[in-house]
Amino acid sequence: MTTPVAVVTGAGSGIGRALARQLDSENYQLVISDVNEAGLAETVASLRRAPVSLTLDVSQREAVHAMADDVIRRFGRVDLVINNAGVALDATVNEMKYEDLEWIFGVNFWGMVYGTKAFLPQLLKQDSGTVVNVSSVFGILGIPRQSGYCATKFAIRGFTESLWGELEGTGVNAISVHPGGIKTNIARAARSYATPDTAERNAREFEKMFRTTPEAAAATILRGVYEKKRRVLIGSDAHGIQLLSRLLPTAYAGLVAKLEQRLGQQ
Repeated sequence: MTTPVAVVTGAGSGIGRALARQLDSENYQLVISDVNEAGLAETVASLRRAPVSLTLDVSQREAVHAMADDVIRRFGRVDLVINNAGVALDATVNEMKYEDLEWIFGVNFWGMVYGTKAFLPQLLKQDSGTVVNVSSVFGILGIPRQSGYCATKFAIRGFTESLWGELEGTGVNAISVHPGGIKTNIARAARSYATPDTAERNAREFEKMFRTTPEAAAATILRGVYEKKRRVLIGSDAHGIQLLSRLLPTAYAGLVAKLEQRLGQQ
């Protein structure tokens, strides 16, 4: 039986690391990457079998396509591509710079586009496999100080949902993943224009809403892959946010602002 091949970006921590570990336990041949070399090495050390690992900046198109070419050359196929790498930006629209938007779009959106387009021809050729694009609950509704992040995650959702129709009738599936609050360091690692004290407070506020472990998130994503779902919501908060966006498509903004104020007072 052919060993399935899985590619995971952003595997140096959080959901990416948890995905790598679970796929390793399921005997996938792994190709994992991250821009954080130290974090990636820690992931590699935690796996049972040696993966193909490389330090990769997903915002660099040529590097992503080179990775894809190498995967196909080595293994002749790919079964699962998980575009997970992402960064965060804590800034109002007024205070952020154009360079900040270019940076976050480069990693979150273009990294996903490059990963999808680099592997899609092979997936279509073999008429099988899955592309998983990690969006967010912030790809369902907008949050103050997260306009840049939300813009990338809405874009990932729109790109992936458009791909659904294009893949209709093929053996290839695309999944848009929307995690709620996951217990990772993304909030503390965010690029921020706040003072150190305020940035710390903002991170603590977000972390109060982190309910799901990376391991549980990874299990939910892979269950969605095996069940051939198109959209995967992770956590009860994600389901609640989706419902809120449907019931109050514009009025939710006031509720979110009040929630932020309440969290800031705790």
